[in-house]
Amino acid sequence: MKSAVETLNPTRVRLTVEVPFEELKDSLDAAYKKINQQVTVKGFRKGKIPARVIDQRFGRGAVLEEAVNDALPKFYTDAVNEGELNVLGQPEVDITELKDGELLAFTAEVDIRPVIEIPDYSGIEVTVDSIEVSDEDVEKSLEQLRDRFASTNPVERAAAEGDVVTIDLEAKVDGEVLPDGVATGVQYTIGSGELLDGIDEAVTGLEAGGEATFTSELKGGAAEGKTAEVAVKVTQVAAREVPELDDEFAQMASEFDTLDELKADSRKRLESSKQYDQATQAQERVLDELLKLAEVPIPEKLLAEEINTRKHNLEHHQLGQMGLDLAKYLEIQGKTEEEFDAETKEQAEKGIKTQFILDELVNKEKLNVNQEELTEHLMRRAQSSGMSPDQFAQAVVEGGQVPMLVGEVARGKALAVVVEAAKVIDTNGEIVDLDDEDDDEAAEAVEAADSTEAAAADTKAEDKAEEKAEEKADKNEA
Repeated sequence: MKSAVETLNPTRVRLTVEVPFEELKDSLDAAYKKINQQVTVKGFRKGKIPARVIDQRFGRGAVLEEAVNDALPKFYTDAVNEGELNVLGQPEVDITELKDGELLAFTAEVDIRPVIEIPDYSGIEVTVDSIEVSDEDVEKSLEQLRDRFASTNPVERAAAEGDVVTIDLEAKVDGEVLPDGVATGVQYTIGSGELLDGIDEAVTGLEAGGEATFTSELKGGAAEGKTAEVAVKVTQVAAREVPELDDEFAQMASEFDTLDELKADSRKRLESSKQYDQATQAQERVLDELLKLAEVPIPEKLLAEEINTRKHNLEHHQLGQMGLDLAKYLEIQGKTEEEFDAETKEQAEKGIKTQFILDELVNKEKLNVNQEELTEHLMRRAQSSGMSPDQFAQAVVEGGQVPMLVGEVARGKALAVVVEAAKVIDTNGEIVDLDDEDDDEAAEAVEAADSTEAAAADTKAEDKAEEKAEEKADKNEA
């Protein structure tokens, strides 16, 4: 076999391959054997039909076609390896010559990973938010904790903002009660904005037994978007009571004995959270600066596939779980379809560039992923997907997604190398030391830029888990 490589552009090549006919012998034998099992000829036992009879009855062309289809993947792979190409996706193959007994020639156009020069990243400098926890931050945290321990008690007075009212609702459009327009015993906190527009004004000032009507645009259901006349009846008014912020509350809400200890712990937790946010911010901004320094050509076909994958994951998984379609999502986001397409393309380009340059850095720095690092990453991904580590791991293995997870961890380690070399300053002008930050946090920054692979892995894992659950249910039913 002879092969040659022609570079069409930085991300695409054309392979020209010539195969002497004798190298097709194994594939020809396999073709005759396959056809033997599929056809019958009077006077011959099945599987024992001579090759000359098959040629006479079914044509030599059918045999050659079967043999070539069998042989092409092997010869293409050999040509790729001979050319030391890092191919992306499936090739476009064209058979240019097929002479029986003499020669098979074909071309294959395919996208390849571009050759990337790693830029000097030692001069990267970024600014991040400083870690500052104010007394107001601590007080807000404690107020949120108090709200979690709040209780409600019925009162005999008019409803006011912050009260929890129990209400019955009836919605009409054009004088007709909607099929899904009646609800009873609904609990609603006045001022929360969690129900229909106009309900706060309608129920404020009503006591138990009080009724009112108001008009509102429906946000869901069969008549979504239509204006309805809504009748509301208050059946109970309850006041929310939050506990006093004292030592007794600290003992009830935490493992601490005093309020001062609880405040100190809240401050420490807030500092840790801000430190984590600061590290993530540093990684994301260092990555952005790295991408600005590097020239990374992108294969057009790969970019188109990436954009389609991102759209598919959004529409059929994320939005599907929320009961939304793309049009409604864009309406909520206040975006046009053109703006959404441009944003998706930009994200896809960033994701591909991130993967290419960090993969190149992994090779240059000879970074490896050990079992412990992979396990930690897998457990974190399992948690984010809402699955148990065992479930997620089994689904990942069955779906062939392990190499993808290894790649995520390796790219995280590559980004950590760049971050370590960069100068990170906070808004107070202080140098930020990120040496203690975990490589797995860098992997999160990589996933933020390249979310398609992560979403694909989670989706495949979820699909596998659903298949297992369905199989188990079917067995139980049987």
